[in-house]
Amino acid sequence: MSQRRVQIVVLCEDRQHEVFARHFLKKRGFRGNIRLIICPDGSQSAEQYVRLCYPKEVKAYRSKGTYLSIGLVVVIDADKKTVEERLKQLDDALIGDSQQIRQPGEAIAIFIPKRNIETWINYLQDETVDEETEYSKLNNESLCKPYVENLVNQCYQGLDENAPSSLQAACEELQRILPLLNNL
Repeated sequence: MSQRRVQIVVLCEDRQHEVFARHFLKKRGFRGNIRLIICPDGSQSAEQYVRLCYPKEVKAYRSKGTYLSIGLVVVIDADKKTVEERLKQLDDALIGDSQQIRQPGEAIAIFIPKRNIETWINYLQDETVDEETEYSKLNNESLCKPYVENLVNQCYQGLDENAPSSLQAACEELQRILPLLNNL
C-alpha cells in the first residue's frame, strides 16, 4: 500500500503571515508539501481576499480529502473585530457558497491574531502586549523566526496565562492539524 501524500494549504493575508505559518509548521516537524495562497500586493483588502478565497479552498480540501492527507491553515487578522466575529464571517462565507460550516473533525485550522500578527510577534519577544494596539510591522518578515520557535516550544509546554487570548485560541486550533504534523 502506498503512503498518502501529505499537504497543507496555507491561505493568508501577507508575507508576514506566510513566513510565520510556514516556519511554525516546519519547526513543529511538518515535512510534507506546503502550498501557499497569499493576497497579491495592492489587489484589495487582504482580509477580504482571505474571506473570498476561503469557500473555494474549503471545497478543494473536502474534495481531496479522500485521496490526500490534507489540511487547510487560514491566517487572517481580526483587526478591530473579535476573533468570534471573524470566525462568523468565515462561516457566513461558506454558507453563502452553499457549504456546511467547518466541522469538528476537519483539518481546517483558523488562526486569527487580534489586532494583527505583530501582536503575537511582540508577545513572543517577551513584551507585554494588548490586543487593541496596532504594533509595527517588521522590516524583514524573516525576523520573526526566532520568536516563532519560542511559540513552538510554548505550545508543547502551554502558554503563559498572560498570553494574548487570540494566541491561546490559536493553540487550540492547532489541535485540528496535529495529526497531519505527527504522521510524517
